[in-house]
Amino acid sequence: MFIAIRQPIVATAAVALMLVASAAAHAQGAWVKRAPFPEPAEELLGTAAGGKMYVFCGLGPGWKPLGMVYEYDPASDKWAKKKTMPLLSHHVGVTEANGKIYVMGGFKYPDSGPAAWQPIDNAWEYDPAADSWKALAPMPTKRGSPVAVALGGKVYVIGGATTSPGQSVVHPTIAHRSVGVVEEYDIAGNSWRERTPMPTPRNHATAGAVNGKIYVIGGRVGTSFISNGSSNIDVVEEYDPATDAWGPPRARMPSARSATASGVYQGRIYVTGGEGQNAQMMYTFRALEAYDPAANRWTVLASMPVSRHGLAGAVIGNELHMVSGDVQSAGTGVHVHTESHDAYQFAAVK
Repeated sequence: MFIAIRQPIVATAAVALMLVASAAAHAQGAWVKRAPFPEPAEELLGTAAGGKMYVFCGLGPGWKPLGMVYEYDPASDKWAKKKTMPLLSHHVGVTEANGKIYVMGGFKYPDSGPAAWQPIDNAWEYDPAADSWKALAPMPTKRGSPVAVALGGKVYVIGGATTSPGQSVVHPTIAHRSVGVVEEYDIAGNSWRERTPMPTPRNHATAGAVNGKIYVIGGRVGTSFISNGSSNIDVVEEYDPATDAWGPPRARMPSARSATASGVYQGRIYVTGGEGQNAQMMYTFRALEAYDPAANRWTVLASMPVSRHGLAGAVIGNELHMVSGDVQSAGTGVHVHTESHDAYQFAAVK
């Protein structure tokens, strides 16, 4: 009896030692509190520009897009409300290049009929300095929940979810699909071209660029709704824009999850938050996991103070900011939007 009890304890201790060793190899930082988000919501997207963080979108009751835009100034630790998005949409792709922010695709509320998610092909450039919006050439493919990554004067919009043939909206009761579509936007030419599709079609993923390559991390396959017909994945895939080629699968992330947020700092991609569901549980994640593409290795770091999904993330200076989101997984009928603004301070490397 005693042997049977000791064995799992020893195994658990061994796993704990492995995680400690992994975290020790990657200098640990610390979580600190920053100014609360003024309008707590879910389905937020964030990016950094000019030393500040910008938070977009938000999804209200009845799937009504909020279209909010907020600016966070780390110097004053204050939020400022900016001009609302010109098209109220959610689950867009957001990225920054040369001080401008690019908002690609997403879903909007249908023009008629019941509440649903309608995929769109709209593309926008937001100028934080002028607090102004400019419409760009539309994407070739209508889709929501893609990732957008800027690299070398281009914006790559990857994956997402869209309608099935004959349908106009995405809904848990209507058949729809994930896509591996990759479309490249030329900022200078205001033009699009198709590129090699991603091997694993998915939506609700996150992504980052390191050393000229793009890494798409996690997300969900199947449908776009965690509550119906989808499965979280831990797949990491590498895209090289220079050769328009996808490399072999990379090391899997420790936690299969979707609806996360991430940021890139000193050659590593930091992923936190997310949600999941199965027959027994509906849950959100606190996990903070860092991917090092050069070593093709993941490190588990100190968890975020408040678990949530649909949060906004960005790196400003030496801090990874994680803002608002919903502490409850989607589809439960309960929404608990947190005002929490947690920042992970990266440890100084000696």
